[in-house]
Amino acid sequence: MPTTNCLICGAELEYYQTPRQMVCAMCKKEYETTVACKEGHFICDACHMEKGVAMILDFCQNTESRNPIAMLQQMMARPEIYMHGPEHHVMVGAALLAAYRNCGGRVDLSAALPEMVRRGQQVPGGACGFWGCCGAGVSAGIFVSIITEATPLEKKSWGLANQMTARALQAIGALGGPRCCKRDSFTAVREAVAFVQENLGISMELPEKIICGFSRWNEQCKKEACPYYANKEKKSIV
Repeated sequence: MPTTNCLICGAELEYYQTPRQMVCAMCKKEYETTVACKEGHFICDACHMEKGVAMILDFCQNTESRNPIAMLQQMMARPEIYMHGPEHHVMVGAALLAAYRNCGGRVDLSAALPEMVRRGQQVPGGACGFWGCCGAGVSAGIFVSIITEATPLEKKSWGLANQMTARALQAIGALGGPRCCKRDSFTAVREAVAFVQENLGISMELPEKIICGFSRWNEQCKKEACPYYANKEKKSIV
């Protein structure tokens, strides 16, 4: 079952507009943070995503799937992936890299996946609200940057990577808040699959309909307002 609240005590998380210095309850290092639970526990991004990132690397290196949404759903069901968290900033791009390779795209997955981890880990938890750029959308842009070998000095690949991020963020933002790492990840991947087909000619697979199986664990779920809500069709028929 995906964990939504504090990993230490299960208390609800609180976000602060002004950052404060706190000690991570797991690694005991001090960080500046804008989130902690109501009981005062703080967990740094590195500790929060450590187990998840290891699982993501192993899964994506070995999968033969051509469907990045199916990959996301399988990984999200694993205990290493929580309901929300910065591990999604790595997982979106990693699933796209694996699917891209499995669909005939030219990429050295053994080198690309660790690079996806390195870049994705630099996008902090809460970036969606505090920076105005959801980490799932940024992850899709990182994916395009890696497969096109973009750098700050490139022309076409630089443009493609930025266009991908913008497209994902536009779609994510259009759905509105509050944040949901599952909804945002599905949306970023859906947009990336279409973008790669249009611009790079590689066709990755998508399910006929994306259905979220995690709504019951998300206290902020938008329910019928979310395009992936599992009970959406059933209620519309009644």
